[in-house]
Amino acid sequence: MPKLKTHKGAKSRFHITGRGKIMRTKGGKSHLRLKKPKRVRRLYDEMVPISPSDRIRIKRLIPYGVK
Repeated sequence: MPKLKTHKGAKSRFHITGRGKIMRTKGGKSHLRLKKPKRVRRLYDEMVPISPSDRIRIKRLIPYGVK
């Protein structure tokens, strides 16, 4: 069986936790951020879990990262 290739764009965008949960960063965090309140800017630093329906698609892109 041939080895599967990892999608490099997905590898840089998603982070896999120790328990196998796939986390992503929020969009819109780099442009026009200074005019937003500090509370909102802090929320951009957090990583959020992806939805269960997207997990199947991401699993195909990162075959060796997802448990």
